[in-house]
Amino acid sequence: MTEFPLTTLAILLALIVYFALGSVVGMARAKYNVPAPAPSGHPEFDKRNRVHMNTLEQIVIFVPAMMLAAPVLGDMIAAGLGLLWSVGRIVYARGYYADPAKRGPGFGLTMLPSLILVVAAAWGAIGQL
Repeated sequence: MTEFPLTTLAILLALIVYFALGSVVGMARAKYNVPAPAPSGHPEFDKRNRVHMNTLEQIVIFVPAMMLAAPVLGDMIAAGLGLLWSVGRIVYARGYYADPAKRGPGFGLTMLPSLILVVAAAWGAIGQL
């Protein structure tokens, strides 16, 4: 990915966000006394754990899409979409922690870049046929 340094940095930022959300789960596990390996046990822990798990579900789509779309869109645009994805994850987490019904804006800010990246990657591949 050395040809796409901004895209690489955007992916690294997404991984840092994912790591940070995992750390939030660990702290919540201790704070709300939810011993491992229990996946739930306190509503506030459950919210944090669900945000982390949803981010895992989303990052599986996002990272390969970023790598496949960067040559099609260019480094700057791909990186911008990656930054929007990470901001979306933070907005999603803050909304979900406050009230799970408020997760919509963050979810949208995550799904939009992922969708654009997937479509761009497909467009680029089809164009090479």
